[in-house]
Amino acid sequence: MTALRESLLIAAVLAVGLIAGLFCAFAYAVMPGLAQTDDRVFVSSMQRINVVIVNPLFLLLFFGGLVFTTAAAVFYRGEPIFWWIVAGAVTYAVGLLITMVFNIPLNNDLAAIGGPSSITDPAAARAAFENVWVRWNLVRAVVHTVAFAVLLAGLVTR
Repeated sequence: MTALRESLLIAAVLAVGLIAGLFCAFAYAVMPGLAQTDDRVFVSSMQRINVVIVNPLFLLLFFGGLVFTTAAAVFYRGEPIFWWIVAGAVTYAVGLLITMVFNIPLNNDLAAIGGPSSITDPAAARAAFENVWVRWNLVRAVVHTVAFAVLLAGLVTR
């Protein structure tokens, strides 16, 4: 039982940390790089990224962060680390909610305008997407990083 709960906790920390890192990388590298491209390249790049990112590894990490933290909380109930895990899980869930309420609908709107060659006004498509998406990505990056930090704090204080 000890090996299982330790494995769940490690999986939770890794999944949450990797997702935090991914969203941070978008905030400090991907989006600033795309900001320097023309409108059609920006729209095309984001459309492609939004397709390829939905893959088994991403889905495992994205949803696994919540599944693993929740499962770890069950196994650590009654111990001091329990509240750290719960706080990490709740914070991570807030990040998931931000993604689902803000970023994914924006991604879907961008996909719905059609392929880059058929878009009549890529500047308008970009204007409707970029600043709002970047803002919410930064928020979720911070939230997921806080969740990661909380889980790490729980590990080092137990």
